[in-house]
Parts: sequence; C-alpha cells; structure tokens
Amino acid sequence: MKFYNKHSRILQEQFDSVRLADQLESTRKHCFLTTEDKSTIKNASFFIIATADANGRPDCSIKGGNSGFVTCPSDEEIAFPNYDGNGMFRTLGNIQCNPWVGILFIDFGDNAKKLRVNGRASFKSENVNDPTEITVIVSITDIFPNCPRYLPDVLVTGESVYNPALGYTPPDPFWKSKPDLEPFLPKNNIKS
Repeated sequence: MKFYNKHSRILQEQFDSVRLADQLESTRKHCFLTTEDKSTIKNASFFIIATADANGRPDCSIKGGNSGFVTCPSDEEIAFPNYDGNGMFRTLGNIQCNPWVGILFIDFGDNAKKLRVNGRASFKSENVNDPTEITVIVSITDIFPNCPRYLPDVLVTGESVYNPALGYTPPDPFWKSKPDLEPFLPKNNIKS
C-alpha cells in the first residue's frame, strides 16, 4: 500500500513538496513500533480514532482511560478495551464494515508530541453479552511521528474520574440521567 495517494502527489507537485514528502516518508514513516512509540502509547490517557463506514463516510471519536489502557502486544499491533459509551457503537460498527483506522496519540507534556498510527482493526469479545469485554486490535500498516507545533499549551492535571479501574466503579455520566435518554438505557444495565 502506498503512503501517498495520487491526489496527495498532485498537490505535492503543485506546491513543490515532492522531495520533502519523499524524505519524510523514507526517514520518519515506519511499520514497527519503536521503544519511543511504545512509551508514547503506553503513557497515553486518550487518543483520537478515525473510522469510516462502508461508503467511506468518516467518523472520529476520542477514546480514553488510565495510562496503560492501550497496550502493545507486539511491535506490529496495539490493543485497547472498549469502555462504556453512549450505545451508538459507531466506531465498532465502522470497524466491522471497514477495518481501516487512523489513530492519533497526543502528548501535551514538556516534550509535546503527536504520533499517528494507521492500520487494520478487528475486535474480539470475551463475553458476547457484555460490550465492555470487547478488545480492539489494530494491525499496524504505518507509524508516523507528527510535528506538535500547533498543539496548544495544555496543562493536564489528572485522568478522568470516569476511567474504569480494577476495584473502582466510575460514576455514571450526567447524560445517563437526562429525562429524554434515561428510559432508553439498556435494561440489563450492561454498559455500552
């Protein structure tokens, strides 16, 4: 699979950036996780994932958890759990019909950085009746460290109180008590 599509190439030619694009591809893009990549991923308390449906219509979502919730089972894979959501299953539904994903990890720390991970996602469930027991596995096709120059200066002071953790029951989000939604929550009280 080519890193640049023909439309990217046309624009690169138009704006005289073919040489730069080729240099970036040959010196920055890689397919196996480095030690630094793994550190960025394992320390992440959130990431942004882009998916698309079978017709190519995009969707974007933020996924979060305590640092370490994303794992690196191998140098060619990352994995993350499906946590309680709003029950729409847009990300997982898109993955089922179109497995290609783009993931962006952002570190706002002293050495701010962005890391793009593209790949083919699948998921497995330990218990088909409990969506919180779904694990998403991404087989990596491209990894690309990305310049952080447009990141705002953000001070992250802690992780979300809604993050699941062993021995901890997160509070229900406010939206679950809204009168127009509460009657429609899953009756079996399974978080989705």
